[in-house]
Amino acid sequence: MEIRDLVVFLFRWSHLLFGITWIGLLYYFNFVQGGYFKQASPEALSDAKAKLAPSALWWFRWGAMMTFLTGVVLLVGLHHTSLINDYIIIGSALGTLMFLNVWLVIWPNQKIALGLVEGDGPAAAAKALLASRTNTLFSAPMAYCMLASSHFGYQADSLLVANGGGTGLWAALALVALLEVNALVGRQGPIATVSGVITSSLVLTAVLAGLIASL
Repeated sequence: MEIRDLVVFLFRWSHLLFGITWIGLLYYFNFVQGGYFKQASPEALSDAKAKLAPSALWWFRWGAMMTFLTGVVLLVGLHHTSLINDYIIIGSALGTLMFLNVWLVIWPNQKIALGLVEGDGPAAAAKALLASRTNTLFSAPMAYCMLASSHFGYQADSLLVANGGGTGLWAALALVALLEVNALVGRQGPIATVSGVITSSLVLTAVLAGLIASL
């Protein structure tokens, strides 16, 4: 094995480990902690907000940061080998938006919601929740596209960016952009519940995969 191949493998391994940390905590916040906070006693809720949530958010945001940074390194490496395709573009776009949501929306608003800084707690909590639900919505199609980029995309010349990309790529990017706009200024809608966001994430995966494959 050449040194370059070993380095690339180590970055892929690191990217996966950091991603597991990040997305695992994303699911914890959306599927476990949110429900517990609604049912906890005032004393337990106060303790969790003071101790548990800030610690979990530390791992959450830095897991996102390291996932993003290792992903950038891998993406630059793919660019030099001309292996960027529609799938990796969509997956990278989703991952980048998720990373930005963590650092620019979720974390700043969670600090207010948890009382770590001054501000309108309920309004901040609503903004953080919508962005977090949107990241959960994006998570399944992001993972699908990342895997499809190597298992589907590299063998399909029609998907290479060198050929300009297809209509499906641009349609998929437009859909993702609209969903991100909703994350910033819209409403939860069908992603308000755990079952709703899981179902919506799987549906979005199918829609984006269909757009890439058929257009």
